[in-house]
Amino acid sequence: MLLVLCVDLDDDLGRKTGIDTPVVGRDAVRDAAVALATADPEDSDVNVLFEGVHLAETITDETVEVAAVTGVDGRDIEANRKVGEELDRILAQLSTGEDVRAVVVTDGAQDESVIPVIRSRVQIDSVRRVVVRQAQDLESMYYTIKQVLDDPETRGTLLVPLGIVLLIYPLTVLANQLGFGGGTAFGLVSGLFGLYLLARGFGVERWLDDAVERVRTALFTGRVTLITYVVAAALMVVGGVSGVRTLETFQTEATLELTVLETLAALVYGSIQWFAFAGVTSSLGRVTDEYLSRSFHWRYLNAPFYVVAIAAVLHGVSGFFLGEASLEYLAVVLTGGTLLGLMSTLSFAIAESRAQREADAA
Repeated sequence: MLLVLCVDLDDDLGRKTGIDTPVVGRDAVRDAAVALATADPEDSDVNVLFEGVHLAETITDETVEVAAVTGVDGRDIEANRKVGEELDRILAQLSTGEDVRAVVVTDGAQDESVIPVIRSRVQIDSVRRVVVRQAQDLESMYYTIKQVLDDPETRGTLLVPLGIVLLIYPLTVLANQLGFGGGTAFGLVSGLFGLYLLARGFGVERWLDDAVERVRTALFTGRVTLITYVVAAALMVVGGVSGVRTLETFQTEATLELTVLETLAALVYGSIQWFAFAGVTSSLGRVTDEYLSRSFHWRYLNAPFYVVAIAAVLHGVSGFFLGEASLEYLAVVLTGGTLLGLMSTLSFAIAESRAQREADAA
């Protein structure tokens, strides 16, 4: 059995006539073509529908059925999915026990992008493109350019470098008028182009897109982590400043130049408490969000205790290297940090195990 399948990927038929798809049968497809021609005589999908009916009537050596399917305007992925779903419904109606083959009728390159979806469901004998003869090459070129400009990846790769290059002349003119010389403008454009290539090479744009999306989600869903991360970042900045000031103090008081190990110890000694505050703040915010989203686990509470334990150990070790802490203090800090980590791990593991048993019993 041969199926003549007319494809309208942007759903002109449904949007302009209100006809539900898929449309199956010669008379039904002919009526749909007349309705679309009445609504918009210039629509190229009218030719597709009439061509489908024409092919069905000219093939007389086998059983032929004609049908029309539509997609979704402006959304390629949803459009392809909708065409596949409508084709599945058509094939279910044509379940006669015969092998079904298809002739796909389209109006150009845009609609032919759905051919892999159709081929995954039925064997395609041929693809018939129906366009106005004088406009065939022009339409193909138009849709090719349109697809390039609609693709964010291609658009960024092609248009951004071209735009940077086109900025050379106006920036050179502007620099000459301001008395900076053409070399300044060329260096500026070269720097912009280099930054763009580095960003593309390291995938910075994807990271920025993900970061913006996470911030937007946090804003509109009331995530506590948005606030705690900002506070944690501020605390880390304060910690960095405190560490530098501590290093300057030790450098001033030292009679000899500090070694690399002493320099690192001074930075850690002056900043670790602030970093610990930042870690505890951010971890408590994350725990709060997990609890509010009903995906909380007791083991999540280990994070703030681990942060405190690690901070205490680093404070004791750095103070010992700087002569600010005794060996006894270092031993107490190391032992206390280890015990704190072990106790929190065991306690929350037991609590989570009990909670799981209660949930299973319920």
